[in-house]
Amino acid sequence: MNKNLILTALLTFLFSISSVAQEKVYQLSSHILDINAGQPAAGVTIVLSKLNERQDWVTIERKQTDTNGRVKDFLEQKNGVKNDGIYKLTFLVAPYFEARSQESFYPFIEVAFEIKGDSHYHVPITLSPYGYSTYRGN
Repeated sequence: MNKNLILTALLTFLFSISSVAQEKVYQLSSHILDINAGQPAAGVTIVLSKLNERQDWVTIERKQTDTNGRVKDFLEQKNGVKNDGIYKLTFLVAPYFEARSQESFYPFIEVAFEIKGDSHYHVPITLSPYGYSTYRGN
């Protein structure tokens, strides 16, 4: 019985290490807060692009904000791969406002920024039909 207990503990330990080792880590996240409605902006498409050597924007990923107005999984961090470079997030806000029968001045919002190193970057916006603000969050 003692051998079974040890074997069970060992297998549990190995499975927990395996699941931790497989957990993905992302370097970039975003959040949209609709300050007019006082709530997160769910269902907004955000396009991540990177500036290449020829100074052209190349689309990397396209995601939608969750019910909390967030995208948490841009730019997976992989061993040996550096994500350094100039990026932009394009927030496609026109459909969000149209779904609320609200006029808006901005059909989309582009925020350009530079990633250097391995730290996490968070690029949120506060949004209203006629204005927005952004900053580097955490």
